[in-house]
Formats: sequence, structure tokens, C-alpha cells
Amino acid sequence: MPITEIVFYVFSLVMVSAGVAVITVRNPVYSALFLVLAFFSSAAIWLLLEAEFLAIVLILVYVGAVMVLFLFVVMMLDINLTPLKEGFIRYLPVGIVVAVLMAAELLLVIWSKGSFDQGAFPIPPPNPVGFSNTKALGELLFTNYLLAFEAAGVILLVAIIAAIALTLRKRVGEKRQNPAMQVRVQRDERVRLVKMDPEPRQGN
Repeated sequence: MPITEIVFYVFSLVMVSAGVAVITVRNPVYSALFLVLAFFSSAAIWLLLEAEFLAIVLILVYVGAVMVLFLFVVMMLDINLTPLKEGFIRYLPVGIVVAVLMAAELLLVIWSKGSFDQGAFPIPPPNPVGFSNTKALGELLFTNYLLAFEAAGVILLVAIIAAIALTLRKRVGEKRQNPAMQVRVQRDERVRLVKMDPEPRQGN
């Protein structure tokens, strides 16, 4: 067995084990850490498939930003685990049914493409020496799919602005600072000089 297949099976086993641990452990911090391990294992598998860009994005965006923020919030909040444990048993049958249906649909899609032999899923030819997956993806993204890429950027920008606008709506009794008024403030408006006659000290 070549070393590539051995590495693939090792990372696949680690990823599946980490995914199972995410939904089985009771501590949310441990669950988030197992999810980080699953992301790292998935990124390693993508590297084996010569999808370097997806692997780097998975580590930088999900592991480096999203999961770190999620882990920070989980560790800072005082989460009561008792209601979570009680609700897990209640919704377990529904979760099993949904998982079985998703697996059946996935197997049905794969089965419709052909049998599980080598001819149905042929191994793609190897890339030439010096081939850059990131460069090829960038050239394709900014040439053939430039309009779709720009439209997606505009939609995301509008969504960010809308989220900020909804969050910063005025509420009753809310106090805010106005930076424009703070910049235009004068000394006479903030400082007042008071002259008072001296008072004798006690005991003099």
C-alpha cells in the first residue's frame, strides 16, 4: 500500500472519530476542540487531493477565526449543561432518523452515478510539475466568473451593512456618544474656573 493511501486512511479515521466526539462529549469546550481537530484532518485530506487553496482557507477562516471566536465565547459564558443533557435524549430519535435519511440520500446520489467500481470514479490524471491550484483557481475566478464573484461581494457587503444597521437601532433609555459633537467641543463648555475666598484651617 503506498504511503499516500496510508496517510489518507489515518487522517480519515481521525476526522471521523473527531466528528463523532463533537456530538457525543458533554463539555462544549471539548466539543469545539474536537471540531478543530476535524477541520485540521479535513484540510490534510484536501492537501492530498491537491486542493491547497481549500485547505488553507479551512484552516485560516474556520480554525483561525470562527472556531477560536466560538471557543472564546463558550469559555466566557456560564453555560448550564443540565438542560442540554435533558434535551439530548428527547431529540435523539429525531436526530437518528434525520441522519439515516441524509446518509440514504447521499448513497442514492452516488449510486445513480454508477457502481462503486474503479470505472465509475476514475482517478484524475496527475498535475504537471509546478502546477499551482491556487493560481489556477484565481485565474478562473477572475476571468470566467468575475461577474458572479463581484455580485457575491456586493451581496455580502449589503448583508454586513444591514446587520450593523439592525443592531445599532435606537432604543428607549439608551445613551450614546456622538463623536462629531465631541470633536467640536470648546474649552469654555467643559472647564469652569471658580474663585473662592480662602477659609481658615481648624485650630489656627
